[in-house]
Amino acid sequence: MQNLFTVAGMYRLLYVYNGIVIFILMAFICSTQIRINNSMTARAFLDTAGAIPQSSSVIFCKIVFAFLSFVLVGCLYRKNKNLRVKYFLFATEIIICMFLMRVLNLSYDGLVLLVIADLMYKYEGQRQEYTLLIAMICLYFIANYNLAIFQTKIISFEAYASYYNASTKAVLLALKNSFYSLNIIIFVFYLVVLLKSKHEEKERIRLLNEKLEEANQRLRAYAIEVAQMAETRERNRLAREIHDTLGHALTGIAAGLDACLMTLEIAPDLTKKQLNKIRDTAKKGITDVRRSVKKLRPDDLERLPFQEALLEMTKDYSASSGMEITVDIFSWSDKLRQDQEDVIYRVLQESITNANRHGHATKVKITIGGNEKYLLILIADNGQGCENVKQGFGLKHMRERLELLHGSIHYWNDSGFIVEAMIPLNWEG
Repeated sequence: MQNLFTVAGMYRLLYVYNGIVIFILMAFICSTQIRINNSMTARAFLDTAGAIPQSSSVIFCKIVFAFLSFVLVGCLYRKNKNLRVKYFLFATEIIICMFLMRVLNLSYDGLVLLVIADLMYKYEGQRQEYTLLIAMICLYFIANYNLAIFQTKIISFEAYASYYNASTKAVLLALKNSFYSLNIIIFVFYLVVLLKSKHEEKERIRLLNEKLEEANQRLRAYAIEVAQMAETRERNRLAREIHDTLGHALTGIAAGLDACLMTLEIAPDLTKKQLNKIRDTAKKGITDVRRSVKKLRPDDLERLPFQEALLEMTKDYSASSGMEITVDIFSWSDKLRQDQEDVIYRVLQESITNANRHGHATKVKITIGGNEKYLLILIADNGQGCENVKQGFGLKHMRERLELLHGSIHYWNDSGFIVEAMIPLNWEG
């Protein structure tokens, strides 16, 4: 029952109702003609009617064919989306409607409302109200004036009803009027449901637009936040990279120059060799800074396998700074990801730089071990250590890098300064 009081349900009800009325009127006309023929009163009926009716079989065939065509064209009109084809189908539907009304001797013009319902069912063009108004005026004009045009060629419903006695004629005329009145009621109810449906659709679209606008505002705010976060991350990345690469290189250069000042007059040849090493360190530092700005890995990591790159980095720093660096590797995972390698490289680089710059250490020992679940790195120096450790750029950047891999870092004093870093190997973040 609920499906009936929808636009589609009321639309189908209009079609079914008009089809029933048409076939009732056809049955009445055909049965009356048969009665007249059987009662041998055809001559008197023709004199009263003023026209010659078509045979009952012809009327039946025309009505059935025309109504089926009317339904088919209406279905095609509702399903077609091409504007020109829709205009053609609508014009065809009007012609078939006029033909049906003519076969029924213009005794029923309720089909006009069915054509208008078809127009309103799927009409989505601009200026809809004007189009519908013009269509209704034209259809009713045609319906009303057809009676005047064909009045000498048709037999009216009243003429057929006059064949029966007065009481039966009154019932027939009342029944005809009730058919037309009920059709108007169904059509008006259809309009109410249609307008309600369109109002609900507009309201739904309005709510969807409001939600869409709200979502767009959230997306804009999120985009701004993401852009700010990306800017902050990039700024922090550049700070870490420049601090690690440039700080590492400059610390080695400074330590090497201090050594050169001490050996300049005593051992010129040794000083010259040391200056060459310092020059190489400076060039490599410049290269690494450029690669860091371009989001590239350190040059050693690009050229060499990871373990060799670590040994090369410690060897170069030792040569330029004069600090003794030893590396002991007890266990090593062969499945390190690139981001893990980058973090390990930077942690070691920063730790030995801090040992030289802040601890003034002469020896650094690096121990690497662990198992399948984690990698443990221990960096110990013989420097002066620090009673109250304040987390500067170096330690802060090491912590940030390790936290990106869900790792950790600890440091303390023990006859120097010790840094312990732990990196999970099974974390895929």
